[in-house]
Amino acid sequence: METEDTLPQPLLEPRTPYGKVVESNTEFEGVIHELALGSGPIAIDAERASGYKYSQRAYLVQIFRRGGGLHLIDPIGADSPELWNRLGETFSDVEWIIHASTQDLPCLTELGLRPRILFDTELGGRIAGFARVGLAPMAEALLNLSLAKEHSAVDWSKRPLNPEWLIYAALDVDVLVDLRDKVFE
Repeated sequence: METEDTLPQPLLEPRTPYGKVVESNTEFEGVIHELALGSGPIAIDAERASGYKYSQRAYLVQIFRRGGGLHLIDPIGADSPELWNRLGETFSDVEWIIHASTQDLPCLTELGLRPRILFDTELGGRIAGFARVGLAPMAEALLNLSLAKEHSAVDWSKRPLNPEWLIYAALDVDVLVDLRDKVFE
């Protein structure tokens, strides 16, 4: 019987605060610098509009690193191929954590991001024998956190981005490093 102490705690805001959406190359340079100040792996996710557009293009990229912050980057405004390549090169020797990487790797590669060291939390969950390997069920099982997933199928190509969507997007990377750590236990 579940008690109030064992019920998953709703995670309604990211545990790591984030600033405004990065919409310029100047702001993007600052993000790369901030992430470099952190340590450990980076968690990365991308939001697409595949249900609305005939494309797998990323319309938002979320990145988290302990000590380096949580950042939401709009690749429409922060569109410098040189900066996306620099981001990839800066963290080429760092582990990247992605949930369901087969969905996000094509659009991340399109931006110039090609992780060399990758941990896929979905695949880790499968190997560990979890019956349900979606991000929300794994966060509940391993972190006792409940993630709202109602914005997973919105049109991320629309601007301005809805603030509720941004919270949803930030939550995806906010839990990934902890989730990866728990899968390893």
